Amino acid sequence: MALLNEDRLFPAEEKTRTIARRLYAEIRSLPIVSPHGHTQAGWFAHNEPFPDPVALFVQPDHYVFRMLYSQGISLDALEIGRTSIEEPRKVWRLFANHYHLFRGTPSRLWLDFAFETLFGMTNRLSGETADLYFDTIEAKLRTAEFKPRALYDRFGIEVLATTDSPLDTLEDHAAIRTSGWNGRILPTFRPDPVVDPAFAGFAEGIAKLGALTSEDTATWRGYLKALATRRGFFKSLGATATDHGHPTAQTADLSEAEAEWLFGKVLGGEANAAQQEIFRAQMLTEMARMSLDDGLVMQIHPGAVRNHNAQVYAHYGRDMGADIPGPTGYVEALRPLLDRFGNEAGLTILLFTLDETVYSRELAPLAGHYPCLRLGPPWWFNDSPEGMRRFREQATETAGFYNTVGFNDDTRAFLSIPARHDVARRMDAGFLARLVAEHRLEEDEAVELAHELTLGLVRKAYKLGSA
Repeated sequence: MALLNEDRLFPAEEKTRTIARRLYAEIRSLPIVSPHGHTQAGWFAHNEPFPDPVALFVQPDHYVFRMLYSQGISLDALEIGRTSIEEPRKVWRLFANHYHLFRGTPSRLWLDFAFETLFGMTNRLSGETADLYFDTIEAKLRTAEFKPRALYDRFGIEVLATTDSPLDTLEDHAAIRTSGWNGRILPTFRPDPVVDPAFAGFAEGIAKLGALTSEDTATWRGYLKALATRRGFFKSLGATATDHGHPTAQTADLSEAEAEWLFGKVLGGEANAAQQEIFRAQMLTEMARMSLDDGLVMQIHPGAVRNHNAQVYAHYGRDMGADIPGPTGYVEALRPLLDRFGNEAGLTILLFTLDETVYSRELAPLAGHYPCLRLGPPWWFNDSPEGMRRFREQATETAGFYNTVGFNDDTRAFLSIPARHDVARRMDAGFLARLVAEHRLEEDEAVELAHELTLGLVRKAYKLGSA
């Protein structure tokens, strides 16, 4: 018995499935490019073994613990939020006893892939097999082959980007670059803590930004200079992109006097919610201007209603599985930025969404026209086989393939990276196979597209070069 079927996710119809197999065979072993994610540079800087199966599979993965929490399992019982796990076997048994909750979900695909391909497990995880899994995984984690750098090489990763605060010293990234290891771990500039007035510690963060850059961040011009300086620092350590997790995609184009006045309001904690939104909107436009100057690719990830569960946020803090997608508009929201920079071929802005209703109505027409825009892949709640299929079906007819940027795994769970990329490759092979079977593409074109969707487009969009 095996956990994985070789034809998983391929079309059920035999002729199309046969074509999908051929296309997948072309790309299954290609290197992994992971240009947007949330793994930790410290793993690779220090190259210490992962401590136990819970620290590897449960604790860092909000897909996992949010499902368990939804069924009444407390985060305390899962030891979420603790720096070290006191009873990992107990937590693992709790996870295993509830593994059935993941039936039919992307998490099940990702987990089973890791369990079988990395640890040789062929019996399904359950309460009965919990200890066998735990002991097998724990034993392998003690070996050199399962240290972070060895796994990076084993996964065939060509480049992996982290997501980092503008206030981060990036010491781990610097250590990696001077270590002699050839792994390519890049930082990504995520300025949310110092551009979003609703972010906890916003004013203190701006003061720290000033201290890091020796700029007067109490002034609008000094603040902008400090941000540009930090972007340059990130770029010096290999960054090719920025990332912006704003509540909406709203942009603005204020005069310098208006922006300076508004900056004073938000810095003094006097701005109301509407003024905070205008400030965030202005900062997206300012970041686009800076990207024209320094060449960093700009990613916009809007539409998450963050920390929806107030009690969980108060007790455990951010990023505890309580973020919920909200409706998001792009056409009018992006107009101020696009009026100013939309026709700049030297600017690259990658648009993501959690609102699938805008794929064909807004995002595909925008990316199908403006030279600076590209569509990011299905993200977060949409990172599923069905989500990938809906994206291709709704976006391709207007934006085509070449205004998209391949696949992002967007994960904190390191061992899920090859599984997530495998799912994306299988789904793309299936989608292209259907076009071939319907005589909308020749198979040689589908092979070329499969390579582009796997490697070519992501390397180009994120300015990563070729291997």
